Amino acid sequence: MRYVVGVDLGGTKTAAGVVAEDRSVLFTELIPTLNRDGGEAILDATAALVRSLVERAAAMGAVVDAVGVGSAGVINATEGTVISATDAILGWTGTAIAAGLGDRLGLRCAVVNDVHAHALGEAAQGAGAGKDSVLMTAFGTGVGGSFVLNGQPLLGHHFVGGHVGHFASPYAVDRGTPLPCSCGHAGHVEAIASGPAIHAAYLRGGGSAALEDTKAVFASARAGDELALHVISTAAAAAGQAVGGLINILDPAVVVVSGGLADAGELWWDTMVPALRAELLAPLASVSVVRATLGNTAAILGAASLVLAR
Repeated sequence: MRYVVGVDLGGTKTAAGVVAEDRSVLFTELIPTLNRDGGEAILDATAALVRSLVERAAAMGAVVDAVGVGSAGVINATEGTVISATDAILGWTGTAIAAGLGDRLGLRCAVVNDVHAHALGEAAQGAGAGKDSVLMTAFGTGVGGSFVLNGQPLLGHHFVGGHVGHFASPYAVDRGTPLPCSCGHAGHVEAIASGPAIHAAYLRGGGSAALEDTKAVFASARAGDELALHVISTAAAAAGQAVGGLINILDPAVVVVSGGLADAGELWWDTMVPALRAELLAPLASVSVVRATLGNTAAILGAASLVLAR
């Protein structure tokens, strides 16, 4: 049986695991991402993590022959390089991930964006298993997504496919002015429907600054805070409207929703789903909308699938 390492390289942490050909995960390890130290330092740390896993696998008689990586940033999956990245990882843009890890480890390496990796995992082993087309959307610190068709993510000509947080939302307006988005534009879905956007909307509405993050806003909403309930409902409605529009465009067999907001409970989910269904064309009315099931393992499995499939 073949064995590979799947790596989920994010802005704050890097998780990796040894994955067998039958898609079982032998074990995983986690390290902080050196997101202030530049690309080469991150590759050094990631290579050390993978090397540790390879050695553990070898002690069990399992020989690892390749590495798949799901990485933050816009990734040129053909060349295995970072086209662009936010300041969440300084000095990441231009990093040659595939070549850099390959040289350090002496193993073949393939790379894709981390959200695509997450979607590949859910499509193969999780909530989208057995379906020929899976639309995955993620609502958390940011808003992202991926459309997996017959086991392959739609990457786009410029490898920017999946940026589902960055089109216009009529909800992303405050007193007639489009809300600024993390991408540098304004009025986008992410500016109203992400976790940080919920916290920002609460503060804009006059909410207590003592609530320091989105989790605190949710807790206050559950305690009956009307403003917190309102901003969460607005964000959920914006999310549902956006996903509903994507369903109309892509006609997926199943929609998988992931991220911290999807996991936050019925307060968000029970508003998001009706808003989504209100957008759907009649033939799509019964499309399945489900929560992701694999958690942090999804991106590791999806990254591993990049090299297991070859």
